[in-house]
Amino acid sequence: MATRVIPPKLLRSVTRPRTSATTTAVPPPYFTAHKLQPSPQQPTLQQPGIVNRFVTPTASSVLNLDDHEKIFSSLSTVQMLRSSAILQMAATESVVDLGLWVMRSQLMEIKGVRDVLLSTIKHSFYEHFCAGEDAKEAKESLLKVNESGLRGMLVYGVEHTCDVDACERNLNGFTSAVDIASSLPKSSTSYVVVKITAIVPLDLLERVSDLLRWQQRDPSFNLPWKLDTFPVFSESSPLYHTMSKPEPLTPQEEQNIKQGHERLLKLCQRCVEANVPLVVDAEDTQLQPAIDYLTYSSAIVHKNADNPVLYGTIQAYLKDAKDRLLLVSKSAEKMGVPIGFKLVRGAYMSSETKLANSLGFDSPIHNSIQETHNCYNDCASFMLDKIADNASTGVILATHNVESGKLAATKARDLGIKRGNGRLEFAQLYGMSDALSYGLGNAGFHVSKYMPYGPVDVVMPYLLRRAEENRGMLSSSSLDRHLMRKELMRRIKAAALPKFEMQGYPQHSV
Repeated sequence: MATRVIPPKLLRSVTRPRTSATTTAVPPPYFTAHKLQPSPQQPTLQQPGIVNRFVTPTASSVLNLDDHEKIFSSLSTVQMLRSSAILQMAATESVVDLGLWVMRSQLMEIKGVRDVLLSTIKHSFYEHFCAGEDAKEAKESLLKVNESGLRGMLVYGVEHTCDVDACERNLNGFTSAVDIASSLPKSSTSYVVVKITAIVPLDLLERVSDLLRWQQRDPSFNLPWKLDTFPVFSESSPLYHTMSKPEPLTPQEEQNIKQGHERLLKLCQRCVEANVPLVVDAEDTQLQPAIDYLTYSSAIVHKNADNPVLYGTIQAYLKDAKDRLLLVSKSAEKMGVPIGFKLVRGAYMSSETKLANSLGFDSPIHNSIQETHNCYNDCASFMLDKIADNASTGVILATHNVESGKLAATKARDLGIKRGNGRLEFAQLYGMSDALSYGLGNAGFHVSKYMPYGPVDVVMPYLLRRAEENRGMLSSSSLDRHLMRKELMRRIKAAALPKFEMQGYPQHSV
């Protein structure tokens, strides 16, 4: 896989490592709306008629996370012991730091040592957080998840490339995910996921983002290659990445961006044929404008579909997230284009802030974790209102935050959104937040696990990124480990009880 090139002018070196914006536990937000200060012309989610109705004193009544026996009923004791041990290691920052150092050290260049390290990772963290190395293993993992009452969001685990030839190879990997989904029962796979950074070269995405930002500054700036799309910026969106007028795309670059768009359209068409929606993952703000442009222009091609073919991703830790969500939703509705959204908190908090500060600008990230929580819940509330109004949209509420899950589940009930509604999906990463996943599933909602697959060396960048993003959250959020311990103790006592009774011990002595 090609190495990501770091342009000095944008200080790309600050974009790694990444840090999750969901690392601190906070009291339940019942519910103080974050008051964004928009321009007078800019519509917001706080307008009259777009009222946040998450406030409820009975949020926990919809989602029961106390019944550990029911939550983990689909998992064997061996599975729980293994999961508990791996989650404990992943929550220990010194262990994660050591692992990251080893994987990025020269030890990985020594063949025998590399083989041992990759084998160790494969039989521990890889098997816990990934669906398998090939189509056969991915299918087996999907079926096991489905047997437990959940679904899978399947993604070929390659992250990015700077090489045009690699883009074609990666497209075949994402297409194979569609083939896997189409070969299984519809109930097993909810979505296929693509990373545009793997099918369009990174440097080209940066160039296109620069040009789109400059056109946002100067609407008279002509982009002859640009197709119909939805707004990719709001009045509050950061534009500091592009400080001077960029050069137009060369004929070769225009050809490359056209080919990149065609790759995405090919994947969309395969998804249409397989009757499974396609989700586009998000990146940092240096690349996101180009990713949104390609996503939205592709959605317009499929405007006659009954349901969303494409789902874009909104990162709620960005200050402009709500404004962009509203603008895109209004534009899509006006054009009659079905489009869905995956709502996440975000994964580039540290690098985004460092880059902005280095250029003399305020961070595009909310100033506090509570503001991020509020923004996420506001956006979720808005999308639930749209679904209740039978709009041609859908939402994937991708969250590991228990309170956001409770609030959204309660509002869905209060709005009369039927359990099992295909326009509403909750999602968590494979191998994480199982208590929340099974709790939501037991409450009757569609729940998916984000399931990457591919050879260990291909998926390694994903594992490294997840380790950096989620170690804070894993160390501060102990719900899964706490409930697993309780359920394991219950099972141990249940297994030991008959032996005690046979030996004449009274039941209460256990």
